[in-house]
Amino acid sequence: METISSRQVYANSWMTVREDEIRRGDGSDGIYGVVDKPTAAVVIARDGDRLHLVEQFRYPVGQRRWEFPMGTAPERAELEPARLAARELAEETGLVAGRMELLGRLDIAPGMSSQREHVFLATDLTEGPPSREHQEQDMRAAWFTTADFEVMVRSGEVVDAQTLAAYLLLLLHDRG
Repeated sequence: METISSRQVYANSWMTVREDEIRRGDGSDGIYGVVDKPTAAVVIARDGDRLHLVEQFRYPVGQRRWEFPMGTAPERAELEPARLAARELAEETGLVAGRMELLGRLDIAPGMSSQREHVFLATDLTEGPPSREHQEQDMRAAWFTTADFEVMVRSGEVVDAQTLAAYLLLLLHDRG
């Protein structure tokens, strides 16, 4: 597939949207709308059998969602993934990890977005005050046992795809 042209059609502090004219291998033309977002990090903060989640209102779906701490750097900046993970964890929860281990990588929505995510396991945690961004002011944070977390998944209380995929990486990690 060949990109013939590309133009930015929208931009804000978190993302850009572009429209690409493409030529397929068979010679036919087409277009792609692509949401470009910087690299993101998801952090599973674990203390023994407890997992730390945050809950916030997610405007696009019009509901509050429990999920693992995650995010990108301000103003679409690119940060080294481990540094970004530590920043997001401290910002959203106040937790500082003594150990941060990369569990794997995720493509968020490869059919429409270029964003990639790195999933980290944070352990040896020290608690402190969160320093949330203004748009995160309604965020709540809480510890859940893994059993309670799995009940929340089964009941549909936790539906965030990135959180679910990150948890699978954690389960695979724990199996060795």
